[in-house]
Amino acid sequence: MSNITGRVATPDIETVTDQMTALEPLWRVIIHNDDVTPYDFVVQLLMSIFKLSNELADHIALTAHVTGQALVVTRPKREAEMLAAKAHFAARMEDYPLTFTLEPER
Repeated sequence: MSNITGRVATPDIETVTDQMTALEPLWRVIIHNDDVTPYDFVVQLLMSIFKLSNELADHIALTAHVTGQALVVTRPKREAEMLAAKAHFAARMEDYPLTFTLEPER
């Protein structure tokens, strides 16, 4: 397809990708408490990988500490998987058993 100037119109790849991601089912990333991983490490990890504010990261870490688990974020499945994998990798690099799981949004 061409426009009036004769140039070929191409879709904006980023817009198409965003639209595809928006259509994906949403998944929850859940953090699970353990008795080894330091609280401050958890807060820093939530801020750096999940891009949460200090206040929200602290709230999620405290909720997981008190109840055993907490919702971190809800994202399209591929993004949720990537974030959980990055978080697991960062924890394992420090020899911490911190665990994240995924579950479909209901």
